[in-house]
Amino acid sequence: MTPLVVAAVLVAAVTHASWNALAHHIKDQLLAFTLVGSGGALCGLLLACFVPVPAAGAWPPLLVSAVLHLVYQLLLMRSFGLGDFGQMYPIARGTAPLVVTVLAAVFLHELPDAWQLTGVAVASAGLLGVALWGIRRKGGRRSTGDASAPSAPSRSSQFPALIAAVATGLAIASYTVVDGAGVRASGTAPGYVAWLMLLEGVPIPAYALITRRGALPAQLRPVALRGLAAGALSVVAYGLVLWAQTRAPLAPVAALRESSIIAGAVIGAVFFKERFGTPRVAASALLVGGIALMLHGG
Repeated sequence: MTPLVVAAVLVAAVTHASWNALAHHIKDQLLAFTLVGSGGALCGLLLACFVPVPAAGAWPPLLVSAVLHLVYQLLLMRSFGLGDFGQMYPIARGTAPLVVTVLAAVFLHELPDAWQLTGVAVASAGLLGVALWGIRRKGGRRSTGDASAPSAPSRSSQFPALIAAVATGLAIASYTVVDGAGVRASGTAPGYVAWLMLLEGVPIPAYALITRRGALPAQLRPVALRGLAAGALSVVAYGLVLWAQTRAPLAPVAALRESSIIAGAVIGAVFFKERFGTPRVAASALLVGGIALMLHGG
């Protein structure tokens, strides 16, 4: 990958972690993703007025991707509702490059070399460390003797959160490969991202409007600026990734994008007061090492 592509994907990684943090900070996740979808759709509509329409061959992947993005958003809402941002975000994002490597080889014939395969193994070890640390931390707390203090979640209670996070990662990997094929066929990365944001940005706001009805405007007002900003950041983040996918293989782009895992963990520690901890530092180092190996091979 060229330095320009690397820089673009790194900016996308930080931007992506930032919009996820903004969305997580809104307690009502339906409101959060209503605003993210609306902000993304508005940006897509504006962008579509100034860029070419994607080529005919890009429309089937666009439609499939819009569905996959909707599934991803629903799973991400569930993940954020069940677990800490600093735990759910690394698992969801860390799963994706591992699966992208396999899917890109099977469907796009982008075969990883020995460096990339080693990187997958190292990153997997880091991902496992993040997951196990989160379960142990939440499930291993001892009682303080204060009957009024809330009890810590048991280890078994964390598995629904972990399942949701891993499923989110699988959805990310799926739409990454579909979009990699679609944006290359479109002839216009800006046009592809514009129409993708339009297609994926409508369903959740429409559902919220139907279910919340007249109460929705009042519920949205206190968090509108934060949510719409998250939507705009999501367009920037994914637009940069789609552009990079037209200039580099999918696996290393997906791997570099998931350096957002580290940004997400820092955001969780600084803004949400979630403990970073030595085990998470070690797990994050393994993830970064795996990413570096995959980039070396790419």
